[in-house]
This record gives sequence, structure tokens and C-alpha cells, in this order.
Amino acid sequence: MHGLILRTFQVFVEDTYGPAVWSDIAQRANLEVPDFEAMLNYDAQTYTALIGATERQLNKPAETIWEDVGTYLVSHPNSEGLRRLLRFGGVDFIEFLHSLDDLPDRTRLAVADLVLPDLELSETGANRFRLRVGVGLPGFGYVMMGVLRAMADDYGALALLDAESGQRGEQVLEITVIETAYAEGREFELAASKGAGVGE
Repeated sequence: MHGLILRTFQVFVEDTYGPAVWSDIAQRANLEVPDFEAMLNYDAQTYTALIGATERQLNKPAETIWEDVGTYLVSHPNSEGLRRLLRFGGVDFIEFLHSLDDLPDRTRLAVADLVLPDLELSETGANRFRLRVGVGLPGFGYVMMGVLRAMADDYGALALLDAESGQRGEQVLEITVIETAYAEGREFELAASKGAGVGE
């Protein structure tokens, strides 16, 4: 498991629930060191222990926690850099959806050894889409659910999302875009503010 994923999860918990809750989760998971290093790799057992401990600590299923992580990645001020990267995918929510096939490749440009599951979008009707999420990263389909819900809000679109199991352990997200301009979206400028850098 790539350390960047576990570090992101740690920061999500600390920002959302506070450092004390993260400390309790780290103890429940029997982590030798309570802070993850983004550029290291960790064994799968660390991930399994961490998610199990978080479920018990927060009294939430893993699916809900990972969806909250996806929402956090778009909506929290600490994740503005990722939000900007995603917004470059299109001028409206439907254009953004069509850019998702390229997301794993764009991620590898930023972090060469971070391999995300394949994403494949298909149209199933008027403003209806199916996003196939490949295997390889537990919970990623639910993270994408959170990302899509938050990005719909970001664009001011009204969309309905549902998740179902696919073949060979894949996950399929059903997306229905009711209205692309349902509400005023969050402000977005092509150029970053002066003095803003990565992670700011």
C-alpha cells in the first residue's frame, strides 16, 4: 500500500475528527509509528488493521468512511490543489466525467509509483453514465463516489449516484445527471492565486 494513500487517510481523520481520535485509531490498529510517510510503502496488513480500527472507533462502515475521504479530497481547504487538478477536467460536470478515464495516468505524472485502478466511463442514456472502477486499491470505488458527489456540488450540478458490484471484483458507479446548472458552483479561476503553491 502506497504511503501517500495512508498518509492522506491519516490527514483526513486528523482534519475531520481531531488528532486525539487519530491517536486512538493508531493504538487500536497497533501501529508501531502513528504517522505515515507519504513516499514509503506499507504492507496490506497495515491497511486492513487501520480500516478495522477506524470502523470501530468511528462506529461507521468502511464504505462510508472511504466515501467521506473522497468528499474531503475535493471540499477541504487543505486539498485545494487536488480540487484544481480535477476542475481542469472540464468546464461542466459532464465534461469532467468524460475526463475520468485519464485520471490514473495524470496521477502517475505527479506520483510515478502511485498506481490507481483503471476508470472507464460509458454512456447508458441521456445524461446517464456508468463508471467502471477496476480492482487493485480497496475502497477506491467508494472514494470515487465521494469525489463525484463533491465535484457535482463544486460544479453546481444535481446528480444521483449509486454503487454496485461489477465483474471480477470491480465496482460500477451509476451516475444520472439531472441538471448541470442546478445551483451556483464554487468559484474557480484558471490561474492560481499569487503566492499559492502546492499544498497551500
